[in-house]
Amino acid sequence: MKSREQEYKEIFIAEALEYYDALNRLISELEKRPQDDQVLAEIFRMLHNLKANAKAIGYLQISDVSHKLETAFGLIRNKELSFSDEVVGVLFDGIDLLGELIKSIDTDRQVDIDPVLIRNLDIIVDSLSDSTVELAKVQKFSTSRNLTLSDLIYIQVKKLDHLMNLVGELIIDRDRILSLSRELDNDELKTVSSHLYRITEELQYSVMDARLVSIGTLFNKFPRVVRDISAAEKKEIDLELSGQDIQIDRNILQIMTDSLLHLVRNAITHGIERPEQRAKAGKTKAGMLQLSARSDRESVVISLSDDGKGIDIDKVRKAAVARQLVPADVAEGLPDSEVYSFLFEPGFSLAKEVTEFSGRGVGLDVVKNAIDSIGGRIRIESEKGKGTSFILQLPTSIAVKGALLFEIDSIFYAIPLIHTDSVVALDKDELHEVGEVLVADIKGETVTVVYLDELLNVEEKQMRLGDKTRLKGQVQNIIIVSYNNRKLGLIVDKLYRQQDIVVKPLSKPLDSIDLYGGVTLLGTGKVCLVLDVPAITRYFVNRR
Repeated sequence: MKSREQEYKEIFIAEALEYYDALNRLISELEKRPQDDQVLAEIFRMLHNLKANAKAIGYLQISDVSHKLETAFGLIRNKELSFSDEVVGVLFDGIDLLGELIKSIDTDRQVDIDPVLIRNLDIIVDSLSDSTVELAKVQKFSTSRNLTLSDLIYIQVKKLDHLMNLVGELIIDRDRILSLSRELDNDELKTVSSHLYRITEELQYSVMDARLVSIGTLFNKFPRVVRDISAAEKKEIDLELSGQDIQIDRNILQIMTDSLLHLVRNAITHGIERPEQRAKAGKTKAGMLQLSARSDRESVVISLSDDGKGIDIDKVRKAAVARQLVPADVAEGLPDSEVYSFLFEPGFSLAKEVTEFSGRGVGLDVVKNAIDSIGGRIRIESEKGKGTSFILQLPTSIAVKGALLFEIDSIFYAIPLIHTDSVVALDKDELHEVGEVLVADIKGETVTVVYLDELLNVEEKQMRLGDKTRLKGQVQNIIIVSYNNRKLGLIVDKLYRQQDIVVKPLSKPLDSIDLYGGVTLLGTGKVCLVLDVPAITRYFVNRR
C-alpha cells in the first residue's frame, strides 16, 4: 500500500506535468497574440498554482522558479514588460527548467541549474535598462530534449464502475466454469479453469485497487469544519486525526461524506460541553474529538469519539416510550445496546433547542440509511459523563461482497459477512418459547432466534415463529447476525461456506420484497437469494 507522501508526490507530478505542457502551448499562442489577456491570465494562474503546490509539498526549487516566471508574466500582463523575442526565449528556457525539475522528482536525479538562466530571469523581473543586451546571451538548449508523457492518467469514476460490473459478471462465469470442470472430471478443463481463476482474481483485485483512495482525502477536510462549528457553538475543540493512510473504495467514501459530517456536528453540538460546564465536571476546557480509521480484514473501521457528557440512557428510554416506539415495560428490560438503536429511528432527537447545526429532527436515521445502502454496520458505545463513540464498519468494496452460503428447503441463500457475528449449533431444548418468538442464551446474552424456513415459506397468518415443534431435527444450525446494536439468530437447514459473491438487484415485482437484498448466481448455475439483514431485524422489532 502506498504511503500518503508517495500518493501526494504522484498526484503533484501528474498535475505539474500537465501544467508544464499547457504552459508551453500557451506561451507559443501568446507569442502569436501578445495582446491576448485571456491567455496571459491562464498562464499567470497556472504558475501561481504550481508555485503554491510545490511549496506546500516541499519542492522549493520548483516553487522559486515558478515564482520568478509568475512575476515576469505579471509584469507583461501589467504592460510593464514587453513580450519581445529575447524575453520569450528566456521564458521558454525557464519553462524548460521547470519541466526538468518536475521530471527529476521521480528519478532522484540532481538537476544542474544554469546560473546564467536564473540571472536572466532576475533581469526580466527587475526590469533593468540593459536587459536587452543580457537577454541576448541566453542559452537555447531545449531542442535536443526528448518528449515524455506522464505515467499517471485521470479516469472518470463511472468508467471504473462499469469495469467493476464487468469483472463481477466474469467472476460469476468463472465460478460456473470451475464447477463444470469438477463435474466433467476433465484434466485439461481443470487446468484451464484453475488458470482462469487466478487471472480473474488478480483482475478483480487490480480493478478494486484502482478505485481505492486514502481516507485522508476526507479526514483532512474536518479541521476547518470542526473549527467553524465549535466557533458557532462557543466551544473549544481539539481534533485528533489518525489512520489517514487507510484506503477505501472511492464510492463508499463519497456516500459516507455527509454521514461523517453529521456525526461530527452531533459530537460538537450534543456531546461536548461548553468550557464552563467542563470545568465544573473537572475536565479540560477544550473538548477532545478523535476521528480514526483502521483496517479490519475485509473491512474499514472508522471511529468518532468525544470526551463529552455521554448519552443519558434513561432519557433515550423515556423518549422511545413517549414516541410509542416500544412499550414501557419492554423498554425497562432492554439492554443498553438496544436502547441506543432508538437513536437511529426517523425524527428521534433529544435536542431541546434548534441551532444552526442541530435540533431539527433530522437525526441519525440519515447516517443509518447511508451505511445500510453500502452493507455496513454502526454501533454506539457511551458512558455518562465520560463520552461517546460511534464505530462504523464499512466494506472496502461495494460490487464484490464476502458472504456466508446456506440452504433452506433446498434453496440457496446468502448473508453478507459484514452482518455475521458467529455460527453456533444448539440443541432444540436450549431454545425457549417466549411469546411469539424463540429465544436462546448465547454467550451470556439473550438473543431472539428465528426459524428462517417458517419466516420465508409460510403465509403470515399461519406463521408460528415461537413454536419449537416446527423445527426439523434435534440440533439447530444458527447464524448470529447483528444490525443496529441488535443481535438475531437465524436457524438454517444446512451451512455451506464463505464465498465472494456479486450481488445483483432483484427484478420487478420481486424487488418489492423487503427481506431480500438481491440475488447472485453460484458456480453450479443455481440462483442464490441474498437476505437483507437490516430488513429482517426491523421486521422483528416491529412485531415486538
